[in-house]
Amino acid sequence: MPKASPWENKMEPTLEEKKILLETARAAINSFFTGEKKSQPYYENHPLFKSHAGAFVTLTEHGRLRGCIGYIISDQPLIETVYEAAVQASQNDPRFLPVQKTEVPKLSLEISILSEPFPLNSYEEIEIGKHGLILEEKGRRGLLLPQVPIEHNMNREQYLDAICDKSGFPTGYWKTKQLKLSGFTATVFSDSSVSAELK
Repeated sequence: MPKASPWENKMEPTLEEKKILLETARAAINSFFTGEKKSQPYYENHPLFKSHAGAFVTLTEHGRLRGCIGYIISDQPLIETVYEAAVQASQNDPRFLPVQKTEVPKLSLEISILSEPFPLNSYEEIEIGKHGLILEEKGRRGLLLPQVPIEHNMNREQYLDAICDKSGFPTGYWKTKQLKLSGFTATVFSDSSVSAELK
């Protein structure tokens, strides 16, 4: 089995930190339209925000994906990574038109904080619902977050098909050879999950 990341499970965000990160992501999207400068609060009392963990921000509108961009590994503090990923997800996901100002209040946000990637030496090591996948093959790279196969009711074979498709390879390409796959885990939270915790 893959060795656990040194980051994994050591800096689980508190409810307050989840709330702050979601507020930061939403403020980042708003700031794109208002031009307001971002502030740099929260560092001293929250060591997690200084970590260089990777993070993705996913945007949905009325249950439909509206943008998702992030960084596997970051050279910035986590709170900066979340800020940047939120702006990028809203404006630069090539699958969607940029988010408009009128849409911002309708957006639901989800943040995934990533562990460090680790090698997956066989397909049997993949745990659905726990492991995200990174495929690096022939100069191409694709990534799927661990919540993707759960949301789409995928089994392991379908998950492997999906990462091949995401990386620009034919469905079933993974059957022809052992692909160079890395796994990662993620702490995932959203507007709705934090609201539920606060009740």
